Amino acid sequence: MKLLIRIAINAVALYAAVAIVPGISPQNADPTSYIWLALIFGLVNALVKPLVNFLACGVIILSLGLATILINTGLFYLTSWIGGQFGVGLNIDGFWAALFGAIVVSVISFVLNIFMPDESGKRRKRD
Repeated sequence: MKLLIRIAINAVALYAAVAIVPGISPQNADPTSYIWLALIFGLVNALVKPLVNFLACGVIILSLGLATILINTGLFYLTSWIGGQFGVGLNIDGFWAALFGAIVVSVISFVLNIFMPDESGKRRKRD
């Protein structure tokens, strides 16, 4: 159940990025395409992101964490490209659209995950 909630949160965040950021449009306007894209996004973040963060840890430290924004932008592009191979990708018009899209997805996912219950069934407290 928790996995389905996380996929739904990613789908909402991706939809918000398409709605908010000019220069990002879906290849397929079907609502189920956002679910498939969210699944791809989750797999990319689970499988590729840790490896990229490990390989770039020196750059991340030297940039005081700002390099993670560029990593997220690249993973956003990668998710769109992989989704495009299945007909559910995003059309991204340049680097800045991808950058702002990655920021929107990150912020909305973070905010929605705050309200997700933890293992004990209670909402997480943020200090």
